[in-house]
Amino acid sequence: MEHEQTARILVAGTGPAGLIAALGFAAAGFPVTLVGPEASAPDGRTTALMNPALKVLERLGVLDGIKPEAAPLKVMRIVDATSRLIRSPVVTFRASEIDEDQFGLNLPNSVLNPALANAVAMRDGIEWRRSMVANWHLDAQHARAVLADGSTVDASLAVAADGRLSPARQAAGISTSARSYPQAALVLNFRHSRDHAFTSTEFHTETGPFTQVPLPGDRSSLVWVVKPETATELAALDDATLSMRIEQQMQSMLGRVTVEPGRQIYPLSAVTPLRFARNRMALVGEAAHVFPPIGAQGLNLGIRDVDDLIGIACENRNDPGAAKALAAYDFKRRPDIVARSSAVNLLNMSLLSDMLPAQMARVAGLGVLGGFAPLRAFFMREGLRPGSGIAALAGGLRRPAR
Repeated sequence: MEHEQTARILVAGTGPAGLIAALGFAAAGFPVTLVGPEASAPDGRTTALMNPALKVLERLGVLDGIKPEAAPLKVMRIVDATSRLIRSPVVTFRASEIDEDQFGLNLPNSVLNPALANAVAMRDGIEWRRSMVANWHLDAQHARAVLADGSTVDASLAVAADGRLSPARQAAGISTSARSYPQAALVLNFRHSRDHAFTSTEFHTETGPFTQVPLPGDRSSLVWVVKPETATELAALDDATLSMRIEQQMQSMLGRVTVEPGRQIYPLSAVTPLRFARNRMALVGEAAHVFPPIGAQGLNLGIRDVDDLIGIACENRNDPGAAKALAAYDFKRRPDIVARSSAVNLLNMSLLSDMLPAQMARVAGLGVLGGFAPLRAFFMREGLRPGSGIAALAGGLRRPAR
């Protein structure tokens, strides 16, 4: 009689979500094959990782090495910088309001990605094949990837961490609903003469958010969402002119601004798959959700995907890619992904909308948040850990009056 054995996991994609998935599955005792080349293009972006995501990195042994290069996020502000008739008050979220030292850390991708890649390369139990998947063969029994170098990989479960255009998702026959926005994000880092006090400020403008996030020292990262043609114009400006435009846009809040080399433009879109797992394939990261860069949700959501998937795989060790395991994953991730995606897309659409009701709804929402501390605390807790805001609220309601 054959004893139950732990099945192989195949992870396709070597961005942060794929590397974290490979490390997480290996830590949970699964044999892992990671497929994809090492990232070669320099990435000037930063990623704001919230405390629960940082706990996952700590568990995987990569947090200590990257912490010195990161800046804590202690305060987050939303400023209505539109010139519209109805404007909302400034809303300030402080980590101390919910008894946290910080909401999270802002990490340069140029630090995070190599640290994850090094951890994977040193980890026993992960075989890293630095080749692309040329073809997928998915059937009831197993997932097989035929690689560009001619070799093949068989696994019980394939993890699609291969990005927003995910060929793996396509191979699994999962369709998506997608929309592109008339927006692009200009991304860069800059120095400033005033201290940021570990505060991130999101200015809401008619074309989208202008978000400054602290970096170590007197430096910050910027994601400036504008019309695609404006992004191209801004990126073409000389350093002095662009620095001045950024300083004006943030009302000289951080004093003199000096942009650093390296500007990138990313077109904005939203992609939601109709399901998150099918045919021995589970979607994580941008293969599972793409939305505009508002409110630091992207990789935090991707890490929750990975965490939930590993949890379900651990309950189905001998066949984590079986239909019932995938159905459990889809069921578990759907509310979180749909809620986050919808909230971000709605907020983005309300910024773009010239319709008064949409503007009023946004203003009313932010106004209530700004003026009502318990609700603000609820949203901060929910932002960090889905379900924890509700739990804290329920705990408060159950607490007897003194």
